Amino acid sequence: MSGLSQSTISTDSTNGQKTVMVEEITIPMPWGHISGKWWGPMGLMPIVALHGWQDNAGSFDTLIPQLSPGVAVLAIELPGHGLSTHYAKGNFFLTYWESVICLRRIMKYYKWKKVKLLGHSLGGAVSFLYAAAYPDEVDFVIALDIAGPTIGNVNKRAPLTGTIIDKFLEYDALKPETVPTYTYEDVLKIVENAYGDAINKEGLKILVKRGTRQYGNSGKYSFTRDPRLKSSALGLLSVDLIHTFASQIRCGYLNIQATKGYVTDQPEVYESTLEIIKKHTSRFEYHLVEGTHYVHLNNPEKIAPIINKFISTYYQ
Repeated sequence: MSGLSQSTISTDSTNGQKTVMVEEITIPMPWGHISGKWWGPMGLMPIVALHGWQDNAGSFDTLIPQLSPGVAVLAIELPGHGLSTHYAKGNFFLTYWESVICLRRIMKYYKWKKVKLLGHSLGGAVSFLYAAAYPDEVDFVIALDIAGPTIGNVNKRAPLTGTIIDKFLEYDALKPETVPTYTYEDVLKIVENAYGDAINKEGLKILVKRGTRQYGNSGKYSFTRDPRLKSSALGLLSVDLIHTFASQIRCGYLNIQATKGYVTDQPEVYESTLEIIKKHTSRFEYHLVEGTHYVHLNNPEKIAPIINKFISTYYQ
């Protein structure tokens, strides 16, 4: 199949129940390529898995092996994330919309007429927007610890606009030779400080594997993600617009929220958005599970049975 690399990786699940074959893939894009991992049978239409902000396809490494046999998953890395090509100099990230457009390009590349979506955090928000934009072309959405795009507090966001723009210009001016490098131990410390208690040690190492690159034999590493992602906070949607998009979603919808999950300025929007989705979708499920924002990476056994039960009717 076009876009596949030659290497095949045999990956054991954390619970030792099965082995899943994984193909590294690249999907051509006008600015370069999108990288990803195709899990399971190549002849099946895959569930497209979308990671969170500044994460990578490794986010699903512990969950996918626990999904039902015979289910294929394509875990992609959004522009500027993981091993995917960065945008050209001067391009500002409006992450939600660029990711929706990227997903649309992938649909056209594979000539799929419908898609099944699994998204964590940013990936769940992108799945939400895609299902609203193309309500007749999505079979289901599985959203992990998010209901829709983040709603920014306008009283905090407006005064920060200039700072965000200047930060973008600072990151945009970085040259390859000036990108910071670190020892592997320092990388782990940086990532651990960034995620806090949300991810366990094993999960951190999984994300670091695709989230860094080593420079020759120097023993030094740099992060693969585009630093301009840190200044992508402009272009957030309003509550009214989120609710209007929610009313357009028609596909099956599963939402799994973590008890110690993502905290926003307006947590009530999570519930109100789900209520609107529930009224319009063909099938709706909501589950609250014990865990952090990365429960799918830390404790996949807590959510895999929920997902397997939900998707079982789509594979009969």
